[in-house]
Amino acid sequence: MYGSEKSISTSGEGGPAMMAQEYCCASADEGAESGPHVPFVLERREKEEESWRTAVSHQLKKQCTCSSERAKAQVLGFVPILKWLPRYQLKDWILGDVMSGLIVGILLVPQSIAYSLLAGQDPIYGLYTSFFSSIIYTLLGTSRHISVGIFGVLCLLVGQVVDRELALAGYITESIRNNATLGLGMGNSTGGPVCDRSCYAIMVGTTVTFTAGVYQVLMGLLQVGFVSVYLSDSLLSGFATGASLTILTSQVKYLLGLELPRAQGWGSLIKTWVSLFQNLGQTNLCDLVTSMVCLAVLVPTKELNDRFKAKLKAPIPFELFVVIAATLASHFGHFEEEYGSKVAGAIPTGFLPPQLPSWSLIPNVAVDAFSIAIVGFAITVSLSEMFAKKHGYVVDPNQEMYAIGFCNILPSFFRCFTTSAALTKTLVKESTGCQTQMSGLVTALVLLLVLLVISPLFYSLQRCVLAVIILVNLRGALLKFTDVPRMWRVNRLDAAIWLVTMATSALINTELGLLVGVMVSAFCVLGRTQRAQALELGRAGHRELYEDLASYKGLQSQPGVAIFRYEAPIYYANQSLFKKALYRCLGLDPVKEKARRRKLEKHRRKQEEVAMTTGGEGGTKGKEKELTTTTKVFLPNQVNFHSVVIDCSPVLFLDTAGVNALKEVYKDYKENGVQVFLAQCNTSVLESLNRGGYYPEKGMGEKERVFFTISDAVLYAQSLSSQNGDCDTSC
Repeated sequence: MYGSEKSISTSGEGGPAMMAQEYCCASADEGAESGPHVPFVLERREKEEESWRTAVSHQLKKQCTCSSERAKAQVLGFVPILKWLPRYQLKDWILGDVMSGLIVGILLVPQSIAYSLLAGQDPIYGLYTSFFSSIIYTLLGTSRHISVGIFGVLCLLVGQVVDRELALAGYITESIRNNATLGLGMGNSTGGPVCDRSCYAIMVGTTVTFTAGVYQVLMGLLQVGFVSVYLSDSLLSGFATGASLTILTSQVKYLLGLELPRAQGWGSLIKTWVSLFQNLGQTNLCDLVTSMVCLAVLVPTKELNDRFKAKLKAPIPFELFVVIAATLASHFGHFEEEYGSKVAGAIPTGFLPPQLPSWSLIPNVAVDAFSIAIVGFAITVSLSEMFAKKHGYVVDPNQEMYAIGFCNILPSFFRCFTTSAALTKTLVKESTGCQTQMSGLVTALVLLLVLLVISPLFYSLQRCVLAVIILVNLRGALLKFTDVPRMWRVNRLDAAIWLVTMATSALINTELGLLVGVMVSAFCVLGRTQRAQALELGRAGHRELYEDLASYKGLQSQPGVAIFRYEAPIYYANQSLFKKALYRCLGLDPVKEKARRRKLEKHRRKQEEVAMTTGGEGGTKGKEKELTTTTKVFLPNQVNFHSVVIDCSPVLFLDTAGVNALKEVYKDYKENGVQVFLAQCNTSVLESLNRGGYYPEKGMGEKERVFFTISDAVLYAQSLSSQNGDCDTSC
């Protein structure tokens, strides 16, 4: 397929056209004697285009057909535990699942209590969140290894919304937790219309969680699980690191024992540090000493766990040991009564009755819930796909959307806040022998034991200890700063995306950081097409290999033929850049050359008129001599090619503007005596050329323009020029 009338072949009688291949053994010399070189030909298969009505009808029939097999497949797909549980290998898998579930459950106890503080909630709600999410993901999730529960970045986002709504409702600081009440129409345990600060905080948290879960389920219904591919690793890493800086800043006040409201709006990190420095004189020494001791214990022990994780069968739960020791010290040392240290307070046992979200709050938190839903889904899918690839199985992104959505919707009725997969606990789960989602049920059993029996024992646990646990778990995200030089060496664009996303998330606004990161990533992709390489190619010996003349030695340019490659799609945003790059690379701008020739012609005619007016042979000869001398200045640049071959192999697609750009290039160069040929076009480009009218109309006598190989295009151009006697002429 290299001409207009041959671009789409028609099928013969009895079926579609078969693939045909024709090879020509004639060389360039033979072509000069017997005619133009006959290129390699592939005959296109005829494709029957399906109308949109037929396509829609086919999809509706496919989706709406009901049968017992389809119903069974839908149920098994929506509840994956029904598929893998009957095939569970009890003897081989149970030990690893129990071990990993037990270890993760033990680690979750102190972390759930600590991250409740970050989300602006009471400790019991963190335990509820981890418990319900572990059970629901076991039923609906497709990843065998990820641990779904509390995640620091989401807790931060939820906490920011909670603090904002508390401030709008009149709750300024935590000091009025127990004595400030508002008539909000939400009943308490006595049936009155009164809700205190803690009640209102969890009401906001559950409403955000419910709304985020609805978003995620809707995205699953719309089959938009593919959106996760637009959130690159560098973007997510930069966002998590920036959010970690905000988390660290928000916890410093607990380390110092200060009672400060959480800063709201843009630049909250800077506002918080300013407020901290202004209130340093009010530091609680008991909390400060306790924080330093806990940090001195947890930081090196965490490092030991990481360094010897290959030798340890399971990580040592130093966090739990610190929590137990700190609780005992606070209880018997009377830290709350003697030194005014803030403690976790009463943690009830059992479960509270279900409660609906506040429908009136949904408009206030809808935008925040959308960003939370995107972050939670992106983290969950990226981790599940990473571990599935590592262990050789497949996860369904849309089912993961359903799973994480229902991990938010259903627990929101039981006073839980937003969840997603968490990298740290997932790594622990994998390293301790996890085989299936069954380990999530073991984790839930550990948390159930704490909820029913052990939770009241944490009454005297200092909040500064919980803040230390949060800070220590940020270590992995903060260490990403040490990778910046390596990222810069590997790929500067990815490093720039990381830095911009991190800085925006930390210094301006957490949710805005995600949006800015996506926009910067999109502009980087567009920028790469704007700054695509334009190369002039040469041939490697007698091989059918053409590469950049400036990059490789020993390449030979082809006599009379310039070969050009543009390494990007050609579309509306870069079509003018494509033409400029082509003209600059070949050293001949046909538009400027055409304008220059018109100017020369106009100048010549003017001088002829002057010569004829002057009259006389001597005057005429003098004017001819003057004309020759003058026009030498305007002679066109001498170029050594009569044909241009454009290698289209890197051109992934063309739009209308791209096709028009190629048509303009062909027309402009032809007016200057230069033929333009295309080579190595993919089928998408060929279809675009055909629909865009690039090929000449039948009967116009135009030469073929499109070839399957560069060699065919070069040989055809050389043989055509030899036949016309133009091999040694310039444009």
